[in-house]
Amino acid sequence: MNTQTIKNYKYIIFCGGVILTLSLGIRHSFGMFMMPMISDFHWGREVFGFGIALQNLMWGLAQPITGRIADKYGAGKVILAGGALYAIGLLLMALTTSTTEFTISAGLLIGLGLSGTTFPIVFGVVSRSVSPEKRSMAMGVCMSLGSLGQFVLLPGSVGLIDGLGWSGALIAMAFLSLLIFPLAVPLMEKKNATETKAPEPEMKLKEILSEAFYSKAFWMLCGGFFVCGFHIVFIAVHLPIYLVDSGLTALDGSIVLGLIGLGNILGSYYAGLWGGKYPKAKLLSALYFGRALLFLLFIMLPMSQITAYVFGFIMGFLWLSTVPLTNGAIATIFGVKNLSMLGGFVFLAHQVGAFLGGWLGGKMYDLVGSYDSVWIISIGLGIMAALINLPIKEVPIDRTAHATA
Repeated sequence: MNTQTIKNYKYIIFCGGVILTLSLGIRHSFGMFMMPMISDFHWGREVFGFGIALQNLMWGLAQPITGRIADKYGAGKVILAGGALYAIGLLLMALTTSTTEFTISAGLLIGLGLSGTTFPIVFGVVSRSVSPEKRSMAMGVCMSLGSLGQFVLLPGSVGLIDGLGWSGALIAMAFLSLLIFPLAVPLMEKKNATETKAPEPEMKLKEILSEAFYSKAFWMLCGGFFVCGFHIVFIAVHLPIYLVDSGLTALDGSIVLGLIGLGNILGSYYAGLWGGKYPKAKLLSALYFGRALLFLLFIMLPMSQITAYVFGFIMGFLWLSTVPLTNGAIATIFGVKNLSMLGGFVFLAHQVGAFLGGWLGGKMYDLVGSYDSVWIISIGLGIMAALINLPIKEVPIDRTAHATA
């Protein structure tokens, strides 16, 4: 790493973290818009759940493409484009008058915007700016800053909804998202920027994908991240209204989501710290098993403010701590040169799970009037993810023959 890179990597981590604060923090608040929007438009819960589910699916489908562009031409340009789509999507979501307009704005445009402004893109440039021994910690710090947005912007969104209505709140968030533009400047990369170690051999796109797709470890990480996405979006979208159904208030729902954000700050930081010391796959296995156990206890214990708040904080610790560990494992096995793209493919699996978690929660409730079956599915998926991550070996791919050729 050259002197200039050493001097600038802290700015890259900080600006990348604040970009995550904005993009993930705004997204984290969408569950608070369900009740006022379905009340005004007389929609079923499936309509809102499908729109947010489509958002996550579009985010995932676009992520390998935006990741490839970021790897080739620099992350900053992708972040600028993603920020523009995000702001436009929020503005149109605020002006929506029909299910079609809601689906296009909240689902399509914001989904595409998220693909250019979240961790696969940010982690790619962060990983290329630090030495390998600092990589896991750097991603953990960056993710912790991103988690701060979930803690701060959630109560902020509740205040905005109370003061401006749901439409005015979304317009305010659209203007807030414009801060992504100046923050993208330090993340502008030169095409032939100096790398943190000996250059990885040049590979064609087909060779990069073939190497990953024939790796069992790659598919195991995809499987685990699929489960992560299912859990995250089911809880983010449906937990606030689930708590209301259980006798608590909308304020309790916002507090629980805020506690998830608070716990996530600590979880992401320690995931990055421990990921530099212990096998990341083993830590991932423990996290997924912890989620399954937490869900089981949550649905078995009597519902109260205390159980809901404790659930929120512990769930926050397990929330996105999977992200630096999963991306760190990809970087260890496949290197950092194509991290945004390969991380994008793994993230696609995450977003397929997210789509199912968001949509299935609303669908099952509309069918049977309860979320119980989705909680049981979540427990089973958590156990499955714990088992498939356990045997992953974090051994770098041997490219000696390719480099010689």
